[in-house]
Amino acid sequence: MSKMEFKAESKKLLDMVINSIYSQREVFLRELISNASDAIDKIYYKALTDDSLTFNKDSYYIKVDANKDTRTLIITDTGIGMTKEDMEENLGVIAKSGSHTFKTENEIKDGHDIIGQFGVGFYAAFMVADKVTVISKSIESDEAYKWESTGSDGYTITPAEKAEVGTEIILEIKENEEDENYDEFLEEYRLKQIIKKYSDFIRYPIKMDITESKLKEGSEDEYEDVIHEQTINTMVPIWKKNKSELTDEDYENFYNEKHYGYDKPLKHIHINVDGTIRYNAILYIPENAPYNYYTREYEKGLELYSNGVLIMDKCADLLPDYFSFVKGMVDSEDLSLNISREMLQHDRQLKLIAKNINKKVKSQLLSILRDDREKYEKFFKSFGQQLKYGVYSDFGQNKDLLQDLLLFYSSKEKKLVTLDEYVSRMSEDQKYIYYATGESVERIEKLPQTELVADKGYEILFFTDEIDEFAIRMLMNYKEKEFKSVSSGDLGIEDDEKDKTEEAQEENKDLFAAMKEILAGKVKEVRASKRLKSHPVVLTADGEISIEMEKIINAMPDDQNIKADKVLEINVNHEIFQALKNADKDKLNLYTNLLYNQALLIEGLPIEDPVDFTNDICKVMV
Repeated sequence: MSKMEFKAESKKLLDMVINSIYSQREVFLRELISNASDAIDKIYYKALTDDSLTFNKDSYYIKVDANKDTRTLIITDTGIGMTKEDMEENLGVIAKSGSHTFKTENEIKDGHDIIGQFGVGFYAAFMVADKVTVISKSIESDEAYKWESTGSDGYTITPAEKAEVGTEIILEIKENEEDENYDEFLEEYRLKQIIKKYSDFIRYPIKMDITESKLKEGSEDEYEDVIHEQTINTMVPIWKKNKSELTDEDYENFYNEKHYGYDKPLKHIHINVDGTIRYNAILYIPENAPYNYYTREYEKGLELYSNGVLIMDKCADLLPDYFSFVKGMVDSEDLSLNISREMLQHDRQLKLIAKNINKKVKSQLLSILRDDREKYEKFFKSFGQQLKYGVYSDFGQNKDLLQDLLLFYSSKEKKLVTLDEYVSRMSEDQKYIYYATGESVERIEKLPQTELVADKGYEILFFTDEIDEFAIRMLMNYKEKEFKSVSSGDLGIEDDEKDKTEEAQEENKDLFAAMKEILAGKVKEVRASKRLKSHPVVLTADGEISIEMEKIINAMPDDQNIKADKVLEINVNHEIFQALKNADKDKLNLYTNLLYNQALLIEGLPIEDPVDFTNDICKVMV
């Protein structure tokens, strides 16, 4: 028996496999099971062209055995096996993939795709094992051979005894280290967990001997350990089944089994694409937002499989941020993966899949909105803010895609409405889509700014989320109708009182100038109001920054001090205005500060000096 050395470049690669390439040690089992599945697939393909062979799927399986006493983990398959030459070719040259060569030579096209691609997966075993032994008997040979290696120092190949065709891989698991627990790879529950996570949809049974504690026959309180063989994996993934075979309950069970959420999904989307790029997907629109959804800790992404083998837990590139609530999985046969299968080499395929998923999700949401309004409103309550962020972010490049999914509370309908529904009800003389901002519907309904618009019979959208006005500013218009805040300087409403207001402004310009001076830079202007009917005073804003936006921006934790250009508007038809006109200098100072503070309170802004404000009230009362 002579020891053979790995080639120099293979030594370097082996060191990389053990220490760098894989992000988690547990994936070694995924790789070995995938290789075992390949070996069985090869018999299947050989049987297609060799009349002397019959392929009975029930005769083929993969077995995983753990022995804590000997610290060995054995993975056995009933696949095609390896000759001595195969061992030298496939196990002696790291990154030489026998599966890849087999696939190329046989032009496999019928959907039973071979998983192997890079040939490094086998060497992931050295992440957890001090020594690896491979005993294999090929379908093309009467002889069996044993390959042994302790790592980068090389390997040996010797004759061996093996009755059946197939391969047995024996891992001598490392002893625990200070920061590494290798015992876990000898525990039944952990091995089952890894198999379910990565290899649940391998198409052949993955078996294990499972120990269960059972009541002894004839005993009431004495238990014994019973060992029985159990198939761990599901084998046939739900996404490979015909949609006609599946019920809503099947999709809900899959959602729960995969722990996509603890709620009941509102809707599922089952996608089968067999075009430029082939893939299957099952996507879910959840009913409720996870507790951490609107935090930085939340990770978006879909599970990504390659031929039924889990590659990534959360592939963020498959979902845009505005649809980050979508849960589910994608399985593709055409992904170009890197050496560890954990990252994509090229993103062209992924971009095609993501683009199609984006369309499907939007189409499904529109369908729910159209056909089941109650269900859509429930969804929007959980995830509406995310859609609005999507309109606002990326400089509004997604606004056209998302605008028809938005809902806002309507002053007329007293419920949530779409922008399309609002526009369809607009009267011919209405120039703008009007909106008002505030902390709640109840607060907005009492705002003085809404009086003129409401008096004209125009519908007002109520914005109660912090993101609303920012999103609408980015949207700018909908179906050629511009958005207009009820606090805007020009409401675009022809008012019979307009001339009278302008006349009052001119007549009282000295009074308004004096009030502006009293407020000393707190407001840009004091003027006669065109919008007020019953209220004496209101604050509005000139310019791009509204008062509501000022509040939101200044509440952020980055010490910004943004100020809207505030205008104090006075209702010249209110009895309080006569008091202003008749006031002496001291009274004018008192009344001006009182009115300004009243306007601040109406807007939900803090009073700059509460003590002065209460003193001013007392002065009026005396």
